[in-house]
Amino acid sequence: MKRKIFNNLWVVGVLLVAGFCLSACDSELDVQQAYEFDVKTMPVPKEIAIDETVEIRCALTETGSYSDNHYTIRYFQYTGKGELRLGKDGEAFLPNDRYSLSEKEFRLYYTSRSNESQTFEVVIENSFENEKKLEFQFNAIKKE
Repeated sequence: MKRKIFNNLWVVGVLLVAGFCLSACDSELDVQQAYEFDVKTMPVPKEIAIDETVEIRCALTETGSYSDNHYTIRYFQYTGKGELRLGKDGEAFLPNDRYSLSEKEFRLYYTSRSNESQTFEVVIENSFENEKKLEFQFNAIKKE
């Protein structure tokens, strides 16, 4: 009788473990889509004269890759006046408008349009609303 109770308990235990294991399994494949990223820039000058253009070299690095992920760029100028372009011959960005980034290494060109200090922020955002902010500040060089 003890043996029969032990066998029944053993069978119940095995069934409980199997049920737990099977209920913990998920038939759907978990595919990671959102990865962390960073944007590195080369050093830029601290001063700029009116109508002078500064090149800002940028490299976007990801911790993983998802083929449907894409990046956008936008900027906002806090002080001073200037123009920011993607590529040397690109059109000047409009503040806070989003522009598509097709390459992970790119160059921005900032042209000063005022005789005062200038501060602006560049925001790079991916498809999953993760963003990196870059702030640039240039002191004005006054021409005599």
